Amino acid sequence: MTAIKHALQRDIFTPNDERLLSIVNVCKAGKKKRNCFLCATVTTERPVQVNVVKVKKSDKGDFYKRQTAWALRDLAVVDAKDAVKESPEFDLHFDKVYKWVASSTVEKNTFISCIWKLNQRYLRKKIDFINVSSQLLEELPKVAEESVPSGENQSVAGGDEEAVDEYQELNAREEQDIEIMMEGCEYAIANAEAFAEKLSRELQVLDGANIQSIMASEKQVNILMKLLDEALKEVDQIELKLSSYEEMLQSVKEQMDQISESNHLIHLSNTNNVKLLSEIEFLVNHMDLAKGHIKALQEGDLTSSRGIEACTNAADALLQCMNVALRPGHDMLHAVKQQQQRFSDLREQFARRLASHLNSVFVQQFTQTFLQLYNRSSYHSVPGHDQSSTLAQHSAELTLPNHHPFHRDLLRYAKLMEWLKNTDYGKYEGLTKNYMDYLSRLYEREIKDFFEVAKIKMTGTTREGKKFGLHGSSGKLTGSTSSLNKLSVQSSGNRRSQSSSLLDMGNMSASDLDVADRTKFDKIFEQVLSELEPLCLAEQDFISKFFKLQQHQSTSGTTNEVEEVDGVALSRSYTSGVPQTVSSEKDMIRQMMTKIFRCIEPELNNLIALGDKIDSFNSLYMLVKMSHHVWTAQNVDPASFLSTTLGNVLVTVKRNFDKCISNQMKQMDEVKISKKSKVGILPFVAEFEEFAALAESIFKNAERRGDLDKAYIKLIRAVFDSVEKVANESQKTPRDVVMMENFHHIFATLSRLKISCLEAEKKEAKQKYTDHLQSYVIYSLGQPLEKLNHFFEGVEARVAQGIREEEVSYQLAFNKQELRKVIKEYPGKEVKKGLDNLYKKVDKHLCEEENLLQVVWHSMQDEFIRQYKHFEGLIARCYPGSGITMEFTIQDILDYCSSIAQSH
Repeated sequence: MTAIKHALQRDIFTPNDERLLSIVNVCKAGKKKRNCFLCATVTTERPVQVNVVKVKKSDKGDFYKRQTAWALRDLAVVDAKDAVKESPEFDLHFDKVYKWVASSTVEKNTFISCIWKLNQRYLRKKIDFINVSSQLLEELPKVAEESVPSGENQSVAGGDEEAVDEYQELNAREEQDIEIMMEGCEYAIANAEAFAEKLSRELQVLDGANIQSIMASEKQVNILMKLLDEALKEVDQIELKLSSYEEMLQSVKEQMDQISESNHLIHLSNTNNVKLLSEIEFLVNHMDLAKGHIKALQEGDLTSSRGIEACTNAADALLQCMNVALRPGHDMLHAVKQQQQRFSDLREQFARRLASHLNSVFVQQFTQTFLQLYNRSSYHSVPGHDQSSTLAQHSAELTLPNHHPFHRDLLRYAKLMEWLKNTDYGKYEGLTKNYMDYLSRLYEREIKDFFEVAKIKMTGTTREGKKFGLHGSSGKLTGSTSSLNKLSVQSSGNRRSQSSSLLDMGNMSASDLDVADRTKFDKIFEQVLSELEPLCLAEQDFISKFFKLQQHQSTSGTTNEVEEVDGVALSRSYTSGVPQTVSSEKDMIRQMMTKIFRCIEPELNNLIALGDKIDSFNSLYMLVKMSHHVWTAQNVDPASFLSTTLGNVLVTVKRNFDKCISNQMKQMDEVKISKKSKVGILPFVAEFEEFAALAESIFKNAERRGDLDKAYIKLIRAVFDSVEKVANESQKTPRDVVMMENFHHIFATLSRLKISCLEAEKKEAKQKYTDHLQSYVIYSLGQPLEKLNHFFEGVEARVAQGIREEEVSYQLAFNKQELRKVIKEYPGKEVKKGLDNLYKKVDKHLCEEENLLQVVWHSMQDEFIRQYKHFEGLIARCYPGSGITMEFTIQDILDYCSSIAQSH
């Protein structure tokens, strides 16, 4: 084993700068016995690395090769299998468990003991040894550990190294020294005792020389000791001087500490003075109000522009002083408290003065405007002056008073109002209430006068208004509600219902109403809306600017939802993510506008009711105009007062429109016809034509075309049903004539007006007209050649039974003689007489307005010719070669019909 160890050290480990410490011959447990060696090695260079190397003998030669190496730090467990009973088996736990069987128990124990010592020295007991005898695990002697020189190569310490390493190879230098020494003594090899004796003598000589050298150096030692004593004295003197120096430095240190403390106090005092100065400057700069501002707040002129500007600047300066963010502790200063109290007194004093002055301005403006209205009313009450005519003269243009000068004067105080809103909300709210009170009375008077003039113009321009007794008497128009009540009472005796039906409007259109009257009403209504709209917008804009209320908000936080009321799409706005103040200020604007213009909505509703009573067709004009203005207002601000009010009024207009349509349908359902006269074109059919023509002209390019289309569909279905009902009930006029004439009229109307939503009804009307025309022709024409028709019906029956057509003439009842006999009964003269009687009958049935006589007569002519050709065909097929023909020809029929039509 020693030779193998020496060979492994030389061939494998020395080239790699490693030393082999222990070796064991092993084979893997449970497999074919293939021996190899496990070696414990350390590197010769620092830092020392300890490895376990697996070495295998080559199969092709007598040399060894390094197969696997593991670092000892990767070894986790050494398992000797049995601590009591000797066994060659053991396990090493690296990345996996390796099971080995040693060639002998001694080699195994020696290898494990070496591993344990290497673990103790280099790994600080990191490896676990289990099932290992305690005799193998002995501690390294501490003395041995301490005696290891630091300059030597790292190895196992003390006497253990001899046990671990039985053979220690000489290095190159040692070998060279020995060779030189042995070369100096040639007999060293032959006579070892002589060589040893020589070495001993040389050693004794060297020892003697060393002793003499030591003894010779005693004198030098004594000199050295003397020098050391003198040096110690010098050190003592130096220590004394250092002590004195230290005392002096301590005194200097104390003085310097006093100076430093004094400088610190001076610096702290300066810092405090600077901070105090900063605080005083802050208070003086931010809480000092100029004398000019104080005088402006106390005595400033609020009537002139310069005085208002001075008061505005002073109020802003006061607000800045009051809103200054005080630093901690400032509010405890007596001077600050006094200044704050002074500012509060100035604010209260100026707020009272400003509120009082603005109230005076409101009263003055209100009084002046009302005085003008009173003077105008006094002029109206002079004897000989009719109030309504005077109002019409002074309001020929139908305009509302302009409040721009009043707004312009008040807007000078807008910044002061904002200051008042931020400083004294109670007085701001009081001014708001007073403004609403004064303005609501002023606008109520102006708007009522404006609507009275509009009503006079509406009723004065129509003959229907004269019927109602509404023109020329102001007493009958004083007060919107009372005037409408009187209007209803006076009109009840002249009209069958308060809501005009199509029949009523037909009579009124023929006698009282014309296109000019309706156009004039449309212009008046448009003028009313056009005057109200800028008035409301101007007032809303003024309120927003004067009272500093947020009128508009960003569209990103606004959600508009469309709500349908009675078929009217009204926009409602909902805020999401918008500050609550914006929403509340918008609500406040809307509330103020609602209170100021509280009379607009009822006055508009009364005006709409008046227009509807004058002429139900006016609801069409009002629906279009009102829809346009609502759409315009909602585009500007869906939640504004104007948009909401016009939207509510639009609901009323839409209800009147729907009520008008419903009444028309009801009148159609209740219509009665005369039993003694022919029907002709029904009145509601003619009135539908008038309604559709007027509606198309009114709703051209209108926003609410959908409402009209729905009304069209309802009306046309009601017209269709009513025509059929009247046709079924008609006694004088045949049903087919009533259906044919009226549906022809409906088809012509729809074709002319080209109403897209009624295309299906147009086709249906045309089909009904065609079907009933054909039915009437067949029914009226009947069988003009009755006996001949019966004869040929019998012929067709025989053919249907299976008799060939050419054999029919051999039948006794249908021979040629019988055919000639029947033909002789219908000469041309007799046929012409029958056609003449038929023409008179048709002329009696048809009405003159629709002019369908020639159409019907031409259809009858075609039907008669068709029957004639049918008879001729049967004669040719069933009686071939007989030479039998009718006593009149197709040309004769054409001549008869033409002469009859011309004679009438």
